[in-house]
Amino acid sequence: MSRVRTDVDFLENFERIAIAAGRVIMDVYNGEIAVGFKDDRSPVTEADERAEALILRELAALFPDIPVVAEEEVAAGRVPQLHGNAFILVDPLDGTKEFINRRPDFTVNIALVENGIPVAGVVYAPAQGVAYVGAETGAEKLTVSQDGVVVARQPIGCRTPAGRLVAVASRSHNNPETMAFLAENGIEENTSIGSSLKFCLVAEGAADVYPRFGRTMEWDTAAGDAVLRAAGGATVKVDGSLFVYGKIDQPDDADFANPHFICWGHARTRPANR
Repeated sequence: MSRVRTDVDFLENFERIAIAAGRVIMDVYNGEIAVGFKDDRSPVTEADERAEALILRELAALFPDIPVVAEEEVAAGRVPQLHGNAFILVDPLDGTKEFINRRPDFTVNIALVENGIPVAGVVYAPAQGVAYVGAETGAEKLTVSQDGVVVARQPIGCRTPAGRLVAVASRSHNNPETMAFLAENGIEENTSIGSSLKFCLVAEGAADVYPRFGRTMEWDTAAGDAVLRAAGGATVKVDGSLFVYGKIDQPDDADFANPHFICWGHARTRPANR
């Protein structure tokens, strides 16, 4: 990828595209939601498909030389060849279960990955009217009007904990491993929320850690991870090693599948043995 374009250039376009996709999603959300199922039995709706079609069309026009890995395209067996050091990850509707149950914590996720690291990303929650963006210049929380206009921008950053740690965890995928991690780290306060908003709560200082001991795919995590890293946080594997993207030809899992991971806020949050 040519460095004539900066990560901020990508982010400005990602923001605009995500907001446009959010309008498509809300059109479906405010009507009848018909639910289908993919081969892995995960749910899919018209909103997923229409939003992804819009995002792919826009990205192809703007960045024709950069491969795009998108959730519904991969589910249909259409996976681009990754070449060079950059590609884009798209989840058009993260938190489909929340969407179907008319809970507002579903998001549009778009991220740029360079050399295995998410360097620019947007997480947009259209039902909440908020978006989170992150790139080399830092992270921001946006307030977005019902007609898709950004009316406020606020810089955000991970906090330095003053006392006991606060965790955020998955609403739909909590499990014994998560509870054991919380007990091991003396964490008693735990907020549950859906979709990639968990990354964003750590990024804006509303929580200190997000442990994930369950299956995720790269398109689920890259945009929120980009926001978190831009806000001063870190995502690592459970052994503390580097968490990267572009994982293909994995011997024990599917292409683009993630290992378990921990998202930490401020560096002082992370235990020394991790």
